[in-house]
Amino acid sequence: MKRRNGDESAGGAENQRPPTTHSAPRKRHRWRRWLMALAVLLILLGVGRALMPWAVRDYVNRTLDRNQMYKGSIGPVEIHLWRGAYSIVNVTISKRTGQVPVPLFAAKKVEFALQWNALRHGKVVGQVFMDQPELNFVDAPSDDETQTGEGGPWLQLIRDLFPFKINSAVIRDGSVHFRSFITPKPVDVFLAEFNATISNLGNIQHETKPLVSTIEATALAMNQAKLELKITLDPFSYKPTFHLVLRLLGLDVTKINDLALAYGKFDFKRGFFDLVIDATSNEGQINGYVKPLFRDLKVFSLAQDIKEDNMLQFFWQALVGFVAKVFRNQPRDQLGTLIPFSTNTAGQTTTDTLATIGNLLKNAFIRAYLPKLEQNSTTYGNLTFEPPDISDPISPSESP
Repeated sequence: MKRRNGDESAGGAENQRPPTTHSAPRKRHRWRRWLMALAVLLILLGVGRALMPWAVRDYVNRTLDRNQMYKGSIGPVEIHLWRGAYSIVNVTISKRTGQVPVPLFAAKKVEFALQWNALRHGKVVGQVFMDQPELNFVDAPSDDETQTGEGGPWLQLIRDLFPFKINSAVIRDGSVHFRSFITPKPVDVFLAEFNATISNLGNIQHETKPLVSTIEATALAMNQAKLELKITLDPFSYKPTFHLVLRLLGLDVTKINDLALAYGKFDFKRGFFDLVIDATSNEGQINGYVKPLFRDLKVFSLAQDIKEDNMLQFFWQALVGFVAKVFRNQPRDQLGTLIPFSTNTAGQTTTDTLATIGNLLKNAFIRAYLPKLEQNSTTYGNLTFEPPDISDPISPSESP
């Protein structure tokens, strides 16, 4: 009995020993598998990140080359995952036909990015940044050598390059050129230091006013005269609905003598040019006016123009100079007029010739025009860009 009790006590001691388990090795094995999976994932992400610029560059090149009239090329592509953006360096779009010596569009950098502040309004939209873009319009005798950008699906191209709707754009230090190579001396009339912002194309704040989007721009014409532009528009209208105002002040006209000689067969000896454009479009029907003003203008100089080999051009230069002198406003030494124009939905533009002549005489003998908007009391040097009611556009002939 005692031995049995001893056996029982021994057996009880053996039963109290901790059982042998494999939980610790299993945990280590599980952690090892997780670490290996994480390492593989990181390697795959690293490889994908390394290949992403190449893949995006290949896609962008194929997208730019779809058009039959224009071809595109780009440099390196930079990916910015943390900003939801990618940048294209050295973008060039050129015309395929003809021998146009300059590209239609070129930029040092173009970047597409998510507009993060739009998320507060429940919208996922994008924005475009253009660094030092250059736009070249070319006039030439043949269509193959003329370059206007017509025929290129540019809006669809932007949609293909970025998966989200573009809501805003910023242009920094750009330039716009009008060029002609039909004369021995090429013509190049340009805007430099072109800076612009385009905002609220998607109306992310659900504004109820009709013209919700805004384009504002400033530039220097021929590196010298200040240009201001503002456009308010309805991006959701099927036909163009906008209000545009533009003002150029104090352009030295001798800087555009190449243009005047190529298209007008005369040149300027001195003078300054101001320009005001005001146009309103309601569902594609445009009404507006152009106000060109020349100050301290001199076109004809007997001592200089008598040296011309072409006598026909000499007499034409004299006639232009005579007209400019006769119809100038003496107190302000200014030649100018106001040209009303309208464009119908078919794109046909008409101008009021009688009103233009009457306004020329008004500027010369009654009251000189000022480089300001005509439909308000804005004074010189304080141009206001407030749009009229697009439902009842103001006709230029009704302006005060």
